[in-house]
Amino acid sequence: MRFAIVVSEWNTEITEALTLGAKETLLKFGASESDIVRRNVPGSFELTLGAQLMAERKEFDAIICIGVVIQGETKHFDFICDAVAKGITDLNMKYNIPVIFGVLTPNTMQQALDRAGGIHGNKGDEAAITAIKMADLKKELKP
Repeated sequence: MRFAIVVSEWNTEITEALTLGAKETLLKFGASESDIVRRNVPGSFELTLGAQLMAERKEFDAIICIGVVIQGETKHFDFICDAVAKGITDLNMKYNIPVIFGVLTPNTMQQALDRAGGIHGNKGDEAAITAIKMADLKKELKP
C-alpha cells in the first residue's frame, strides 16, 4: 500500500513527533520508505487542501493528516477545528479514499506533548493504524 502524510508546520515539536510515530508504524506493518510520501502545509487549516491535492493524484491507498490546534483564549480554535474536521470528512466521501484525522485538539501544550509520544502514547501511531485498517477495508469491499 502507498500512503501520503500531510503535515502541518505549526507546532512542529508536536507534529514532527506525530509524523514520526505514524511513519514508524507504517514501516513496522510493511510499508517501505518509497511507499510513504510526505508533504508539509503551513497550518492545520491547510491540511484539507493538502490532502485534496494528494487525493487527486489517485496513487495513495490512504492519506494521513497530521496537525495540532491548541485551545487559546479566542474562538479561533473552534473555527479551525470545525473546518478541518468537516473538510477531512468531506474528502473521504468525495474521493472515496481514507483520509485520516490525525489532528490533536488539546487544551494545553502539555496535553499535546502527552499525546505525541508522552504518557498517552503517540496519536500518530494510531492514525497510521487507522489508515491501514481503512485501506484494507476498502480493498476488501471493492466491487
